[in-house]
Amino acid sequence: NGGEDLGASGNPKGHAAPEPEDVLDAFSRAVVGVADKLRPAVVNLRVGKGMRGGSGSGVLFAPDGFLLTNHHVVQGHDKVRVRLADGSELGGRVVGNDPWTDLAVVQAEGTSLPFAKLGDSAKLKVGQLAVAIGSPLGFESTVTAGVVSALGRTLRSVSGHLVDNVIQTDAALNPGNSGGPLVDSHGRVIGINTAVIQPAQGICFAVPVNTAK
Repeated sequence: NGGEDLGASGNPKGHAAPEPEDVLDAFSRAVVGVADKLRPAVVNLRVGKGMRGGSGSGVLFAPDGFLLTNHHVVQGHDKVRVRLADGSELGGRVVGNDPWTDLAVVQAEGTSLPFAKLGDSAKLKVGQLAVAIGSPLGFESTVTAGVVSALGRTLRSVSGHLVDNVIQTDAALNPGNSGGPLVDSHGRVIGINTAVIQPAQGICFAVPVNTAK
């Protein structure tokens, strides 16, 4: 190194080690920021028991426990167990569902809960960053990232109904992600994740948040 004196850390003398955030590129910083902001508002939902039980994801959108999820996650159930990101569990009830859009609203029995802000899916652009958060295969608070691959798709939902104006993304989704949020780089919810095409890779869909509104 030309005789330059190295400190104990191996860095040239007089040069401070870079801060952790300095080694992250813009994409990484955006995803990390979204994950930190949104994970407290994303919940794991459990319905039924045993072989008749199931699970999915949801996103709180109000401090008094109201959350969005998929109709097919809570279909046939009035009561839901809501597991928060901190591990605590709350009871919940289904207050509305719509098989035509595969959306449902659940109210958790809690107050002053963390919640996400809803964005405007009408302003989406193909190619922009999309981050998905949920509980795929039971792995809670899993974060995946990709882009908005296409807009205005039509999808046949699990309940058999055609859903229009669906968002296509390549943010990896798996069973259990259903009902979780798709968010933009500012941490605003732009869609509710609803389906993947198997065995295709990177073809996933979300119901736009404006439909949920």
